[in-house]
Amino acid sequence: MAKQPMLKFVTVERDMPEKRAADRRNRDFDEIYAEFAATKAAEQASRCSQCGVPYCQTHCPLHNNIPDWLRMTAMGRLEEAYQLSQSTNTFPEICGRICPQDRLCEGNCVIEQSGHGTVTIGSVEKYITDMAWENGWVADIKPLEERGESVGIIGAGPAGLAAADVLRRAGVQVTVYDRHDRAGGLLTYGIPGFKLEKDVVMRRIAQLERAGVTFVLNCDIGTDLSFHALRGQHDAVLVATGVYKTRDLGGPGAGAKGIVPAIDYLIASNKVGFGDEVPAYDDGTLNAKGKKVVVIGGGDTAMDCVRTAIRQGATSVKCLYRRDRANMPGSQREVANAEEEGVDFVWLTNPKGFTGDPVNGVIVQKMRLGDPDASGRQSPEAIEGADYTEAADLVIKALGFEPEDLPEAWAEPGLPVTRWGTVEAEFNTGATRLADVYAAGDIVRGASLVVWAIKDGRDSAVAILKNFDSAAEIAAE
Repeated sequence: MAKQPMLKFVTVERDMPEKRAADRRNRDFDEIYAEFAATKAAEQASRCSQCGVPYCQTHCPLHNNIPDWLRMTAMGRLEEAYQLSQSTNTFPEICGRICPQDRLCEGNCVIEQSGHGTVTIGSVEKYITDMAWENGWVADIKPLEERGESVGIIGAGPAGLAAADVLRRAGVQVTVYDRHDRAGGLLTYGIPGFKLEKDVVMRRIAQLERAGVTFVLNCDIGTDLSFHALRGQHDAVLVATGVYKTRDLGGPGAGAKGIVPAIDYLIASNKVGFGDEVPAYDDGTLNAKGKKVVVIGGGDTAMDCVRTAIRQGATSVKCLYRRDRANMPGSQREVANAEEEGVDFVWLTNPKGFTGDPVNGVIVQKMRLGDPDASGRQSPEAIEGADYTEAADLVIKALGFEPEDLPEAWAEPGLPVTRWGTVEAEFNTGATRLADVYAAGDIVRGASLVVWAIKDGRDSAVAILKNFDSAAEIAAE
């Protein structure tokens, strides 16, 4: 009888891939985690309890078949593990790197709840997909037959790319339009290389290009090409623009030079990483080198900014957040990494105003937590008379993102939007009230996680295919 490869969580302790030393990794933009060795990946996968109700799978937006591909990994059947992972996830190597597993699959692992330490699901997912690329198991996309229908996708971020993958595998003709000079959206320009090295994104885009997906870049819908014309060129359109409009700061001095949006700062840094010329980086506008940096916000974007500023050579980096550590929205793992790298978190603080132009300080209001709000979180309240000024040469606004006014920008008043400005679309299909127009990702649900965007893109692609098939059946009658 073969030896039981699983259920070893009692005898085998949880072990993450080795992290590079903080005083070394904070000088570059390389990924901070080493790769699992084959024996270590199998060992950690073998800790899975193979429980009857896999909460890891339930709490994954894509409902990845995690217990089965962990078992395949523990048995050394890595190609099968990859095929299982790929069957539900368009970009498993990306999710393995950037998903907040501590809030999703790993945070809901049964053995974590029993006190044995969660299975390192994300690290194993990253490992098996990297091995798949290395060993040539990632096959090119080759539809069994070509279809005549054409879909135009607005936005080359995770939702748009995931939809393009599903549609192209079915033989649909796909064109993806994006305002940037490279595809990938926030995967390319929003997330720093130390979390997601860019060759990982570029090879997936190259796979889609080899499959016949057409990318039209440097194309701003509403300016370079009208939404009306785009609809006329395709049988269906998927809106997957994401949300890029930065929530703004108020208070005296909020318009001073040296107060910049997080997205502009991160795009500039990533473009420099590609070797592009970025004047705003070269002249210091979007460069933290030699500066006292203050980042305002507590989400994952704020974590990306503080860790980027450290790597650019800031003399100090402080993150102001109006609640405490336990109530911040960002990944606790990211906070721990940032602290190791030299970031100073100043909890229960809120910007009240700014001094100087260019900025030289943030007027900080100390806060305390009061009664819970409608969401159940304690509301921050200002402590009167406890203000102070924090020195700053560069202030980065990382307060989250809002949707742009697409009906106005695209001269399409019929595009249905909610009171928050997100596109109003049908749950699970992304269908809008405009005929053959769908929407997916952050532009529907608001600023969210990459894994949710992938799910939405895949779901919308399936809905579009079903609509095409229904139309073909009607035509054939």
